[in-house]
Amino acid sequence: MRSLLVLPALAALAAASLSGAAQAAATIDQPIAELRGLDKITARTQPLEAKVGETVQFGTLGITIRACRKAPPEDPPESAAFLEITDTPPSKPAATVFSGWMFASSPGVSALDHPVYDVWVVSCTDTSPAAAAAQQEVDENVPDASPLPLPEMKIIPPALPPGRQ
Repeated sequence: MRSLLVLPALAALAAASLSGAAQAAATIDQPIAELRGLDKITARTQPLEAKVGETVQFGTLGITIRACRKAPPEDPPESAAFLEITDTPPSKPAATVFSGWMFASSPGVSALDHPVYDVWVVSCTDTSPAAAAAQQEVDENVPDASPLPLPEMKIIPPALPPGRQ
């Protein structure tokens, strides 16, 4: 009797894990994570950008990006990054304060719990925002192709039929 009650629960668990695997397969790996950091003491935010496998510094935090994934264009927008965050306060040993997935659309689901800093995922991209801004600046500095001047046009009234002149 007890095994009959466990069977539906196992089936539901298997279905949930399969849908999670299908969802993971539907994401696109991206090489760059765009993050934003908040210093709660000064109330200043700072954009952060890191390639997968790199570590960026934000205050006493070292943020390492292990993976960054984005939903395909036909799905609702979502970016998620696997982050490992270590805190190295002065005169104290480094300690891991966060390790896990953060979601851009739901930063509160899996958040960094730190008294001084907040960090959240903005998006995952394949181009650097700084590089995109530089390319846009280059595009803006290229003069537009101006049209060639048109020859002067003379308007000639239609000829009136004979007898109406």
